[in-house]
Amino acid sequence: MANPLFFLCLILCFLISFTISQPLFLPLTHFLSKTQYPTTHHLLKATAASSSARFNRHHHKKSKKQQRQVSLPLSPGSDYTLTLTIGAHPPHSTVSLYLDTGSDVVWFPCHPFECILCEGKSEFPPAPINISASATRVSCQSPECSAAHNNFPNSDLCVMSKCPLDQIEVSECGSYSCPSFYYAYGDGSFVAKLHTDTVSSNSLVLRNFTFGCAHESLGEPVGVAGFGRGILSLPAQLSTVNPQLGNRFSYCLVSHSFNSDKVRRPSPLILGRYKEKKAPNTDGLAQFVYTDMLDNPKHQYFYTVGLEGISVGRVNIPAPAMLKKVDSDGYGGMVVDSGTTFTMLPEKFYNQIVAEFDRRVGRVYKRATEVEDNTGLSPCYYGDAKLAMNVPSVTLRFVGNGSSVMLPKRNYFHEYVDDTDGVKGKRNVGCLMLMNGGDEEELSGGPGATLGNYQQQGFEVVYDLEEKKVGFAKRQCASLWESLNQN
Repeated sequence: MANPLFFLCLILCFLISFTISQPLFLPLTHFLSKTQYPTTHHLLKATAASSSARFNRHHHKKSKKQQRQVSLPLSPGSDYTLTLTIGAHPPHSTVSLYLDTGSDVVWFPCHPFECILCEGKSEFPPAPINISASATRVSCQSPECSAAHNNFPNSDLCVMSKCPLDQIEVSECGSYSCPSFYYAYGDGSFVAKLHTDTVSSNSLVLRNFTFGCAHESLGEPVGVAGFGRGILSLPAQLSTVNPQLGNRFSYCLVSHSFNSDKVRRPSPLILGRYKEKKAPNTDGLAQFVYTDMLDNPKHQYFYTVGLEGISVGRVNIPAPAMLKKVDSDGYGGMVVDSGTTFTMLPEKFYNQIVAEFDRRVGRVYKRATEVEDNTGLSPCYYGDAKLAMNVPSVTLRFVGNGSSVMLPKRNYFHEYVDDTDGVKGKRNVGCLMLMNGGDEEELSGGPGATLGNYQQQGFEVVYDLEEKKVGFAKRQCASLWESLNQN
């Protein structure tokens, strides 16, 4: 007679497998600071500067020693946060982290924590967490330690950890901790130690999860949930437990146009695959438009895609060849990045788009050069109630047959009331929300362009790591969150 425990185990295994194979829906919170940036003018200026700093940090001069550079979202106007709970046993610690597809490490401030030059970087900086009793340090001979140190040899890392030579020779340094690692940002940096512990969010529970515990940073008071392609990212670690959840994720960013009243409802983060037919789709675009991921030998954690061109109205403007592929030095392509606000384009290509845009809008409305100088955005126009009606459509044409995405007007043209001119008073202004990333010849060792989160609003953006594709589908993101949680 068969052992009853065998059948019980079989049933439990089936139930567990069935449960964790279902998609998980987590809320992303977006915060707009009216205290830190009281006017749209100030917020646009800070966000444009942050986007530019992040993009430029991904590049380096060819003569300099190559090293991994990771930059983080620094402006409260551009951040989407994910809340995680740390620790296997009470008391647990809760921390909110920036969601960032442009980096591959999960880290947060730990007590004691010193943040240098962090005044004004966050209106409500999080309290550093106390590392729990269930947390353990990561070994110097682990793959995770090597990954945190830019694939530095484990033997060298164990030397830094003072493991004796005879133990290094036979790989018996498991009791020696991984040395602290350093990350650099667009305008800051941090040093952290690797730990493992239980990390959870809603119904998601990940045991032995590896994260960075930072005790010191420069210019960055808030941690990050890295969703990039490296082994330390949250999706990569999830995929080792459940490939169905970790190998595909998507998010749908609620459109806000820098209006804090529009971000009260969460933006859904979806781990795994759900039945698309159940998603509300008032715009009639149920299907995803996919484009292939490009491998980047120098920045392997990037989600890079090829861009064929951008259409302004009916005029197709071809992208330079470097945006369609990535070379052996890691240069080229367009990175799909949740942590950069505005899309960055190489200068010549950007100027062609601006020229066509201005040809259509500039013949009707006057350029707001003062606003352009103050915000870093261009072109901007003084307009009236009919300004948006004269703005041409903008379509991103990715590499692949039919891989075109027409952006909603609010994703690339922002109208607001400018009151910085004390003489002329308040005036209606509209600006193109794309940015100049710099001279193509001066860019090296990094992406040729970045697709920012402002242009991703109102789309479900899916990262299919198994098929190596990125997809876009127009959605009502707030309604999508409500619908997913009713099923």
